[in-house]
Amino acid sequence: MKSLSTLVIAAIVAVVILFFCTFTVNQWSQALVLEFGQAQRVENAWGEEPDAGLKFKKPWEKVVTLDRRNLEIDLKPVELLAADQERMVVDAFVRYRILDAVKFYETLRNEIGAQQKLQSIMDSTLRDVLGRVETAEIISGRRAELMAEIQSITNATAQDETNDLGVEIIDVRIKRADLPKENAERVFARMITERNQRAAQIRAEGEKRSREIRATAEKTATVTVANAQEQSSKIKGQGDAERNKTYADAYNLDPEFFAFYRSMEAYKKGLTKGTTYVLSPDSDFLGYLDDQQGPR
Repeated sequence: MKSLSTLVIAAIVAVVILFFCTFTVNQWSQALVLEFGQAQRVENAWGEEPDAGLKFKKPWEKVVTLDRRNLEIDLKPVELLAADQERMVVDAFVRYRILDAVKFYETLRNEIGAQQKLQSIMDSTLRDVLGRVETAEIISGRRAELMAEIQSITNATAQDETNDLGVEIIDVRIKRADLPKENAERVFARMITERNQRAAQIRAEGEKRSREIRATAEKTATVTVANAQEQSSKIKGQGDAERNKTYADAYNLDPEFFAFYRSMEAYKKGLTKGTTYVLSPDSDFLGYLDDQQGPR
């Protein structure tokens, strides 16, 4: 009977020890072990080899469980003034991970504290970065570039030596960037006017360039035609001179044959079918028809 009581007591002590001296760490968690409020170690810490499972601790040590996964904070909408003095409402979110569980616990305690602190940092950063650019660039033009700059600045602030939060900002995104209702129509109308002015300027520049090209082409064509006509007149003059020289040489060699040839050419061109001439019988034109010796 006494041995049975001893076994029961031993079993109870073992259960108590097991309850107070062991804890389990999930794969997606990291456990911070505290002794009288002071951090002693981190089990399954981020950046180290995964080491989840059953762990041991002293009975008086306390375990704080923190997430090992990427965490997301849906920030409250921030109203800011862009560089063109237009008010905007920016709704964004930020993703972060806990790199140093000890510093995270010492500065932020838990995810609620992290949300409050990062909301404050993001409010300031969004106003600083987006306040330096115009509304159109925030809405569509440079959003990706601006988000990268905001992420870089937020990381630098969160990891500053005097304000190290033990977290890393891994992503910042703008879900919505809208104008207040009272400003939207006025801004959109101004943007349409600016685009129309730009389009009119581009069309005017195109028309000017078109006129310049047409004028240049017309000038080139006129000069080319004039040069061609000049060259043609020169060639024609040279041909006429050569022809006249040939005729003159032929006439000098045999004036009678030359007269006969010229008369035959005249008959060929003038005495065509249906042609009627009224001439005197002694006309020189018909001389070679009356007498093969030609007109005397």
